[in-house]
Amino acid sequence: MTFEPRLGQTTTPGPVQDFTGATPYEEYVRADTLSHLQEPLSDDPGEMVFLVTTQVMELWFTVIVHEWETAARALREDDLPVAMAALGRSAYELESLNASWKPLGHLTPAQFNAFRSALGDASGFQSATYRRLEFLLGEKSPAMLVPYRGVPHIHAELEKALHAPSLYDEVLRFLARRGHAIPAAVSERDVSERYTGDPAVEDVWQRVYAGDQSSEECRLGEALTEVAELVWRWRNDHLVATRRAMGAKVGTGGSAGVAWLEKRVTKHVFPELWTARSRV
Repeated sequence: MTFEPRLGQTTTPGPVQDFTGATPYEEYVRADTLSHLQEPLSDDPGEMVFLVTTQVMELWFTVIVHEWETAARALREDDLPVAMAALGRSAYELESLNASWKPLGHLTPAQFNAFRSALGDASGFQSATYRRLEFLLGEKSPAMLVPYRGVPHIHAELEKALHAPSLYDEVLRFLARRGHAIPAAVSERDVSERYTGDPAVEDVWQRVYAGDQSSEECRLGEALTEVAELVWRWRNDHLVATRRAMGAKVGTGGSAGVAWLEKRVTKHVFPELWTARSRV
């Protein structure tokens, strides 16, 4: 039976309610799959929060890696607008990633200890997607592949990422093609090694920032600086949350815990973008 509107009346169509199988939303988002990926190993209710928050972080890692790979590819093709759009999106995504610490940032040691044993040897240090994120930032070391030797497809993906130019490598090559004095030793370096900075690159950024503030190079530098600052905030929030939850104890999986995180906070990615500012 259907109901027709009376003369002069109008109706607003409602959402489709009748489906032969799963809803289109479920088929696209896989919400049921996502909501059944949590398997707490303790009886403490706080573990569910920890588990979901960690999984959300992994999803943000995936999105940010996608954005930075998009930006790196666009720079390689001299397509600056696409690169800038990807970097801009990644800044908002990094803000959301950093906000993920909120549910965990106020855990007391007793609250964390209530489910910490469930983690066993698991540690965020072992995240393969986060390792790809760090590689894109130029934080590379062949030793970082060792934990994944037992999972060949992940090891292969990370080995490929290790030997691919980082986001910053592509930025510097882009600047070199635009006529900036990037040394060949930098643009042709072994990209599987950690990037540590170069005085000549600092000179390039100093000239960029001392020049036209509306130039494409200056806007690129600021987009990268925004990313770098948010990465630093991520590391700092990680340090503070860990320090509140467990103090200076050894981290899960045998990591150095707070001591290792303290060293990470002192390092800036895209280093010359920071040092060049002192000379402008």
